[in-house]
Amino acid sequence: MKSKGKSTLLFIGIIAIITFLGYAGAFGLEIGGYEIKSFDKVISKGLDLQGGVSVLQEIVSEEKVSNEDLERTKELLSMRVNKLGVSETSVTTEGDRRIRVDIPGSFDSNAVVDTLTKTGELKFVGPENDTILTGKDVQKATAYVDEKGQNIIGLELNSEGTKKFAEATEKYIYKNIAIYMDDEKLTDPQVQSVITDGKATITGNRNYEEAKKIAGIIQSGALPVTLKTASVKTIGPTLGATAIPSSLKAGTIGILLVFVFMIVYYKVPGLLADIALALYILLVLFVFVYIGAVLTLPGIAGFLLTIGMAVDANVLIFERIREELKTGKSIKASIDSGFHRALSSILDSNITTIIAGIVLYYLGSGAVKGFALTLMIGIILSMFTAITITRLFIKLAVNMGLLSKPSRFGVKRG
Repeated sequence: MKSKGKSTLLFIGIIAIITFLGYAGAFGLEIGGYEIKSFDKVISKGLDLQGGVSVLQEIVSEEKVSNEDLERTKELLSMRVNKLGVSETSVTTEGDRRIRVDIPGSFDSNAVVDTLTKTGELKFVGPENDTILTGKDVQKATAYVDEKGQNIIGLELNSEGTKKFAEATEKYIYKNIAIYMDDEKLTDPQVQSVITDGKATITGNRNYEEAKKIAGIIQSGALPVTLKTASVKTIGPTLGATAIPSSLKAGTIGILLVFVFMIVYYKVPGLLADIALALYILLVLFVFVYIGAVLTLPGIAGFLLTIGMAVDANVLIFERIREELKTGKSIKASIDSGFHRALSSILDSNITTIIAGIVLYYLGSGAVKGFALTLMIGIILSMFTAITITRLFIKLAVNMGLLSKPSRFGVKRG
């Protein structure tokens, strides 16, 4: 009786948490001044759902492009795109010499291309708005952590830059000299002493990654490579206006049919599997929010596909349990044996799908990457819910007396 009471309380508690998360995710909540936004507000939508401009830039070079130059170019393009005043912009590398820039919203594609392909200008600007140095005066810029644990940017100037900087630091001692890339301020350090040897350090960086990013941009002085526009796509918002409601409707109908099938065919275990499946859907959406995933139509397709695979794992488990019950084993022994026998089949099918997802993600581009990412996230979480959560629910149901007879599994013993 004590075990039954504990299991009942735990089961009710889990259901309450799932209900709360589901409501908060669907409609949003405000608790004590803190707002929990709905999935619709916090999950970014891709260009195919909200419209915008997609530009694929290719590096023009006969030599192999280094990862350093590729990442530096990506950072500079990201800065330029952000100057357009857009949010949720996606700048990603494709292969070893291509960079895709996806800009949601309504923009002139020609203006975007011009912004991305221009050379760029690095400037050191004094308090009197005078240009002290340009990118041509910088010989080297590196990021490192000193003995005190501070994140430092180290600068080395050429002979002409050394002379200019010595005069400027003497003139602007204890004042700030700002460093700009185009019109965006990278950093605004204060001059602490007159620098005559052409070697300066910039402190006050929040973390090493920030210091490394700024150092890379200063080092390049401009785009470190020449770019050409490989493709430009302008997508209208009308597709998303039709696609989102249609996808939601199709997904809802499909999931409800699966829920009904599981209950009708597998009885109480089917109901428990439906609860685990609801938790799985919420977990996937919360992971999308956490990693900042951009949802696209192929991504939605991948998500719905993983729901089917999550159900498939439960079907394998329940069929194995049924087989064990038909041999005359006890309910608890049948559950343990059923999960054990189904595990290898579940792992085999899902691991091969994950391998395919990894290949698609690293060799694919654009929408293919979105599909692969949602597929891999969904597969991993579906295995977790099927193997762990469904098993927990079934054991709690056994302790509560909900699965006390083989008939509750849809098995009839003569």
